[in-house]
Amino acid sequence: MASGRGERWPRPAPGGRGGRGGTQMGEWESVFLRSLALPPHGQRARARPPGSTAFRCVLKSLEGAALAQPFPAVSGGTSLSPPPRRALQGAEYQLRLSLFDATYRHFFGRTWRSGRRAARAAPPRLARAAFNETVYFHTSLNHPSITAVVEVVATAGKGDGDSRHLSCGFGLIPLFGGGSEATGPATEDRALKLYHGTPRALLHPRFQDPLEKNKYLTVMEKSHLQYSLKPHPPLETIFHLLPENLLMSGLQTVPGLLPARGDAGDCLQKPRLMKPVTCYLERLSVRLYPSLEEFEEELLDLVNGDRLLQANAAPDGAGMEVRERRLHVGVHNGLCFVQAPQVAVLLPEARGSCPGVPGSGARGAGQVLVLRSRIHLSEMVPHPAFGVCFQLEYVFRSAGRAGGKALPGSARAEVADMRSVRWAVWSPGAGEADVVLPLRGGARRGPCQTLVYRTPPSSRSSRQGKHVESGTVQFHVSTESEEHLVTAAEILRKDRDEPEEPPTPSLSPTAPPPAAASPRGPGLSVSQLRGQTPVRRGPGSRQDGGITHLEAALGSPEPGAGDQLQALPFAPLQVPIAAVGLQAGSSRTPLSRASLARLHAAGFPEILDRNQEPVQISEPAEPASFSLRLEEADPLQGNEIILQFLAFGRDARDSVEGTWPRTIFLTFQFYRFPPVTTPRLQLVSTAGELSAGPAVPAQLLVRVNKDGTLDTGPPGLQLKYLVDPTFLRAGEQRWFLRYLAEHSLQIDIWDGDSLLLVGSAALKLQPLLRQGRAAVRTHHELEVATTEYEPDVTVMGREALRPGALRPLGVRVVVRGRLHLCLANVGHPCEEAPGQPPSPMPSRSRPVPAPDGAGSVAAGSWFSLNAAGGGRVSRARRLVEVDGELAAALRSRRPETRPPPPAAPGEATAACRRKLRRMALVRQQEEAGGGRTPQLSGCREQRGWHTRDLQIIDAYREHTKGESISRMLSQAITATRTVRAVLGTAEFFEFALKNPYSIQHTVTIEVDHPELSVILDPREWRHFKELTQSVTPVEEEMFHLRDDLKPQVYLRPNETVHIPFKYQTFSADPAVVAAQGPAGLGAGPEAAACSLGKSGTGRTKHIQVSFQVSRGKPIALLRVKVEPQPHVVDQTFRFYHPELTFLKKTIRLPPWHTLPGAPVGMPGGEPEMFVRCSDPDIICETKNMGPGEPQDIFLKVAGGPSPQIKKFFVAIYTDAWLAAPVQIWQFYLHSLQRLDVSCTAGQLARLSLLLRGTPAPRRVRAFTSHPQELEVDPDGAFLLPANGIQDLYIGVRPRRAGSRFIYLNLVDVESHQLVSSWLLCLSCRQPLISKAFEISMPAGGGRGCNKRITYTNPYPSPRLYFLGTNRPDLLQFKEDSFEVAGGEVYTIGLRFAPSQGTGEEEILIHINDHEDKNEETFCVKVLYQ
Repeated sequence: MASGRGERWPRPAPGGRGGRGGTQMGEWESVFLRSLALPPHGQRARARPPGSTAFRCVLKSLEGAALAQPFPAVSGGTSLSPPPRRALQGAEYQLRLSLFDATYRHFFGRTWRSGRRAARAAPPRLARAAFNETVYFHTSLNHPSITAVVEVVATAGKGDGDSRHLSCGFGLIPLFGGGSEATGPATEDRALKLYHGTPRALLHPRFQDPLEKNKYLTVMEKSHLQYSLKPHPPLETIFHLLPENLLMSGLQTVPGLLPARGDAGDCLQKPRLMKPVTCYLERLSVRLYPSLEEFEEELLDLVNGDRLLQANAAPDGAGMEVRERRLHVGVHNGLCFVQAPQVAVLLPEARGSCPGVPGSGARGAGQVLVLRSRIHLSEMVPHPAFGVCFQLEYVFRSAGRAGGKALPGSARAEVADMRSVRWAVWSPGAGEADVVLPLRGGARRGPCQTLVYRTPPSSRSSRQGKHVESGTVQFHVSTESEEHLVTAAEILRKDRDEPEEPPTPSLSPTAPPPAAASPRGPGLSVSQLRGQTPVRRGPGSRQDGGITHLEAALGSPEPGAGDQLQALPFAPLQVPIAAVGLQAGSSRTPLSRASLARLHAAGFPEILDRNQEPVQISEPAEPASFSLRLEEADPLQGNEIILQFLAFGRDARDSVEGTWPRTIFLTFQFYRFPPVTTPRLQLVSTAGELSAGPAVPAQLLVRVNKDGTLDTGPPGLQLKYLVDPTFLRAGEQRWFLRYLAEHSLQIDIWDGDSLLLVGSAALKLQPLLRQGRAAVRTHHELEVATTEYEPDVTVMGREALRPGALRPLGVRVVVRGRLHLCLANVGHPCEEAPGQPPSPMPSRSRPVPAPDGAGSVAAGSWFSLNAAGGGRVSRARRLVEVDGELAAALRSRRPETRPPPPAAPGEATAACRRKLRRMALVRQQEEAGGGRTPQLSGCREQRGWHTRDLQIIDAYREHTKGESISRMLSQAITATRTVRAVLGTAEFFEFALKNPYSIQHTVTIEVDHPELSVILDPREWRHFKELTQSVTPVEEEMFHLRDDLKPQVYLRPNETVHIPFKYQTFSADPAVVAAQGPAGLGAGPEAAACSLGKSGTGRTKHIQVSFQVSRGKPIALLRVKVEPQPHVVDQTFRFYHPELTFLKKTIRLPPWHTLPGAPVGMPGGEPEMFVRCSDPDIICETKNMGPGEPQDIFLKVAGGPSPQIKKFFVAIYTDAWLAAPVQIWQFYLHSLQRLDVSCTAGQLARLSLLLRGTPAPRRVRAFTSHPQELEVDPDGAFLLPANGIQDLYIGVRPRRAGSRFIYLNLVDVESHQLVSSWLLCLSCRQPLISKAFEISMPAGGGRGCNKRITYTNPYPSPRLYFLGTNRPDLLQFKEDSFEVAGGEVYTIGLRFAPSQGTGEEEILIHINDHEDKNEETFCVKVLYQ
């Protein structure tokens, strides 16, 4: 059984920090060793539920026979008579509490011990010992067999000064009931019966569950323990500081908690956390003894030997190799890790001797493990028991046989083996310095609870200091801004009752900048970080959000203040990509009249107005001619929006060797309607091909049926949207008109066969404004472009230190084709919705009145009609119609009547005659015998049933009378408010709260949903009132916050006040988050042809607000009905990233005045922007870089498994109170399986992929985004067997050097579903150039020119060579291959194509052998003049 001590831990003294060559971690190690606990049984650990339950157990007093246990005779004396059974003179008693699992007969945790108490006896009363000690703990093992065992131990002194211990009995406290529910709170104390013996007897196999009914347990008469046990929710706030199953007294010190207020001394009853301090660990390196090479060589030999020993095999020539070197870094408070440790990847690097390490200079230069990023620890607390734990872990894999051939790519079977090698703990102190820590290893207790590799023998460490025999870890520690890690004594000197500011944005220019909140997580960064001087901010600048650990602020250097060293922020690794949207609008070269005539002759369906007349095509109006008043005064307020997709053609600037789709489908979202995925559309060429440029045809779009045949109807695809003001919210009609005037519709075009993105197009919606006309129709030709994000570029040197050095780079837009479509808007009259006057704002603020004495009744319980006198006329209904429970009770009392089975049509008449004859015979026998008539018997039986029904109804009404009265009274004080919520938009309203009593009251406001909150800051309240133009007064310091953060308001007798509420959600509705695109195709366009009010709503939820006075008595109730509405998407970003990794991107925000919906003429110059993300698991931050500097958004997203698509939204605000977003961006993260390929430009690299079959066989085909550079085998459709494995062979021949991405999709050709996706990350080297040439050619067209070069076969035998180039659009060969004898010379004919512009191009000529390996490369520099 585990043992422990219950004495109060000493108050922590000011702790030191690890300096050069050592560390002071005595306080941490002392706390760690005192808190070691036994883990639960292995079976429990595997099936552990996620939640944990907190308990508070008070052990009060013990009395009875347990305090009269006799001690055995002490050696040296004789006694024939038994000692008296009374309280022992000089004996003290102690309670010990342990956790026990009765199912597996296993003690776990750590035994808690109370203080020693003496027993007091006052005859004739029994002896009694008072303890009054409180124990706190939490556990996730919510099983009925988990109990707490209390043991009573007597302690008496011996003659030699030692003490003797005797177990006087034990008791069992159940923690959970039969349904795995925590034991309910006890209103009074409980008496725990005690058993004879010691709790160690519970380990005997004969003690089976349940223990209370075991025959071997004997109850101790006239003895019990007074205790109380109840859940303790306040303990949930410190679960990160207190490990599970550890019993703690409130008098013990928990590192990270402030002492208790007043004289109570119980810091766990209402725990208060100490303020954390952020620190950074930079320039971290690990040095191993005697050198990294020797250490890893010995380690690999031992791991390989262990592998052979476990496999019971002889040496097979295979070995082990190091795959990764990881460093786990986390903050530990001596009890547990405060947060999950971060994981960083270390890389070997050549270094010199380690300063400060004895004897390191003798070794000379060697390799050390370095971390090329800094570690951000935001959970550090200034307490001497807090420490930073380091754990060095090696990941091994099998290296294959020595002479064997390695399998290519991901087809290679790898078995990862992870081993912990070293660990260390550092206790920080004040200031910044370089720290050198010795690493530990071997059989020592460590915080990571893992076996650690042994330390080197002492004989091998003769040259080294004893403290570095296992290696060292060296780093530089710094803290953010002006804060430093102070000691616990300095923290405790501060005022404990210092009020905290409410968590509302500060608008004061002199407010100090808050601490930058940086995310924690796996810092798997292997890129170089460089230092930089921090930014000096003026008094007007403020820092509202933190920056991720891969980004930093740029600015001018700040002079140092005194001797305090300032941290040097590092330069950002990623150059921000620009948030450049597609150029919305029509092409600069509109179609000619001949092309329009061909479109008209193609047979597209006509667009008719409300009079069934064709709508003529008109030219789009100028942007300045838009008039909002003209739109609002239009009598035709109904809008029928028609999108007609006509044709799609290739752009003249698109590369000729790129793939062109055979079928396409489109995805987009219009206004707040659901996202649309169109069916597949075939590209069909016509005899008179449409032409928007020189020799670039446009192909018609024809729908493809499910069986693969073309639709015989008219070509094109037509979608309709009905926008009727009767279904819009109050004032939303004006917002819809502004949406048409200012926004663009982004359309994504996908390849219908490969499910790869072809490109995107943006369409301005302003031509849909009719401006008083009955209908409008315009034709548009849109550029379809694809946005490629280049690999991240590192800013090197002093360029990164210059203010404003970063520019939006990394975005490359390539025009792929042109999309032809028609836009139309047909006006329709509509009736004005009754009781819905026009409003200038979509979220009009009006006070919600509290119900008066008339009350309100729940909908559905009355049929209400408006009477002439204004009263309410209701039709009474039967009780069984109103109450389903009563109806079920009445049905259960009556005999079950089963209908006769249906007879066949031919047997119905015969069966009826047979029953009639039988009934006649029965009546004759009853009349002859003088019995009762069946009619009279039936009537009495029916009367009896009615009597019983009335009794049931009467009993039921008596049973539910109280509940019904309570419900009716609640309905009388309940008001209802409907909120139509949009993502990111704050819905503001006020509730008129009246005190119905003639005395003053303090009202507590309780809200049962976090998205609805009371506005506490008067500045925020005033801001929303200005937006909504409400006239109710604003009071300063109106609310008082309780300890549980529930607001309270003081009301005078019969006083009425207005309570401001704000509902705001940042979580998107699941129906809206359904991903578009390549995961699958939609059902058809009919889903889009719907009305906004009927299909655009999400799931409704109800929120209850209670206004309570003393003792929880409600005086008013507010029920908020929330109806989620779809939101508008302004811009879409798509990122392709390897699966199960973090995507880290920096996006530069455009200038605020260019954003649609941004305020005009805002005082104070350029506003600060704020961002919020719809997914709480995504890190989304922004930071103001100073006046005149651009602003960036930092994203850190965790990718899922392939081919998962994660969709989320980012809302951008220009006001600090986040009232309404000016932009909502939509992000798609496509998770792909990553495959790294290292190759040479112009040379074929072969590898293979392993395909795993799904549960059903599929006919699949592989498609690639660059078919000219990536070859697949098989290249056509093939059968993928169910649950089988098949190889897909790949050949990569890149045309240019550098890093780039190639996408590979495996598609089911029958259902057009994506089966799997790969992201090929190419690292391409430039081949060695053996010869260089230079020619000049005229620019601007022409016939081109022919040239010749010679090549000599260097081999003595004949060879076959193949020719290739990186620019097939500018260079063509006379022959693609040639054969030349040994030592002979061959002349290669070249044909150079003309260029349209001036400049110079470097064209490479690759000469490869028969295996497609590069023999030589020539470079031809062409000058176009």
